[in-house]
Amino acid sequence: MPASIRIVLIEDAAPFARALQKYFRLGDEPIECGAIYPTAEAALQALPQDPPDLALVDVNLPGMSGIECVARLRTTCPDLLCLILTMYEDGPVIFDALKAGACGYLLKRTPPAEIAAAIVQARAGGSPMSPQIARQVVNFFHRTPAPDGLAVLTTREREVLELLANGSMYKEIAATLGVSLDTVRTHLRKIHEKPPVHSRTEAVVKYLGRST
Repeated sequence: MPASIRIVLIEDAAPFARALQKYFRLGDEPIECGAIYPTAEAALQALPQDPPDLALVDVNLPGMSGIECVARLRTTCPDLLCLILTMYEDGPVIFDALKAGACGYLLKRTPPAEIAAAIVQARAGGSPMSPQIARQVVNFFHRTPAPDGLAVLTTREREVLELLANGSMYKEIAATLGVSLDTVRTHLRKIHEKPPVHSRTEAVVKYLGRST
C-alpha cells in the first residue's frame, strides 16, 4: 500500500470541510485528512509544530486571507504543499495565489474524486488546476508578451512551461512532447538557471507576464 498523504483543510465553511474530510476517509486515494482550521491564524499557529504533506486552502477566510496564509506557510513550513480550493476564479486572485507559493488552484465545484486526484498529483510534483483556471492561465499567456528576462527561453522550454501552467505532471509533459522524463527535468533545470527565475512557481508566473 502506498504511504498516506497527510493533509489538512484551512476552510471556514464547516459543512463543506467536514463533507470533504469524510470523502477522503472513505475514498480510494491514500489521503489522511487530519485537522480542519477555520482561520489562517489557527493554521499558522498549529502547523509548524507538525506540518502535514499538503494543505487545502480557501482564499476567502475570516481575518487573514488564504493567499497571505499560503505565503506565510511557505516560510514557516517550506516543505508543505499548499493547494488552493476556492470559489474565486478571477485572474488577479489566481496569479496572486501562485505568486504566494500555491502549487495549484482548484474550484470548489470540482468533484471530490478530482480533488483527491489533484492532491495525489501535487504530492507527485504536479501543479493541478481546474480546467476553467487552466484556460484563464493559458489565455493570459497567449495575449501577453513574454516579459524581460524570459525572452531567452527556447520554444521547447516555453512549451514545457505552458503545459506546467495547465497542471501537467512531468510524465504527462514528456508524453505530450514526445521526450523523456529526464529531458523534461533538464528543460526545467535550464529554466531555473536563467535569472531571475528561481522556482517552478515563479517561472510560471513570470512567464505569464506577472512581475514578482
